[in-house]
Amino acid sequence: MYRILIVEDDTSIAELLELNLTVAGYQCDVAYDGAEALTKIQKQAYSLALLDIMLPELDGFELISPMKEHHIPVIYVSAKNDVYDRVKGLRLGAEDYLVKPFEMLELLVRIEKVLARTQPAPREFSFAGVTVREEEHLVLAHGQRIDLKPMEYALLLMFLRHPDIVLTREQLLRQVWGEDYFGETRTVDSHVAALRKKLGWAEQIVTVHRIGYKLDTKAPGIMKMNVIQMPKF
Repeated sequence: MYRILIVEDDTSIAELLELNLTVAGYQCDVAYDGAEALTKIQKQAYSLALLDIMLPELDGFELISPMKEHHIPVIYVSAKNDVYDRVKGLRLGAEDYLVKPFEMLELLVRIEKVLARTQPAPREFSFAGVTVREEEHLVLAHGQRIDLKPMEYALLLMFLRHPDIVLTREQLLRQVWGEDYFGETRTVDSHVAALRKKLGWAEQIVTVHRIGYKLDTKAPGIMKMNVIQMPKF
């Protein structure tokens, strides 16, 4: 499982990040200043670090060098939104730069892309009788292969990667169909209906009235989500 270091001096933001990342299946540690972050990376290996810039002791720019020494990719998460700071952060070696405030889903997607780029490893999801093997692009429902259309498969991965998080129709359109897609949100509804039918997930994919959908892992009688990080060879 991926372990992420959150370096954030605002307690409320740090707790919110930790909560959402834990729900998304990541292990998390939190450091509230630069010195504490430096101590943690010397004792623990991390798959990724989320760094604020304006930190006590050592700021986020000063931390980038030791992060690189320990082979920890960095995403800056900062209220500093001027071009100079964004360019500086990326030139120092950060993988990405996200300006506060932001949508949690956007951060989760950026984390996925950085991890896929820096630490690629196939994953296997198993939930409610359905198994998805990313490397093989294979979907099994109770042992039987299920043929999904490309957008149905991408939609399924969005739900599996973000369990128990309400995803708006607009977010799903943007993340699955792309920024340049100008179709209607009813497209999402029709694909969700097809996905429910093919997987037998009438109760697992929950409709959130007037907002969107979520994959409910806490419904009575539903087996626990299992995500296996396959070894790299």
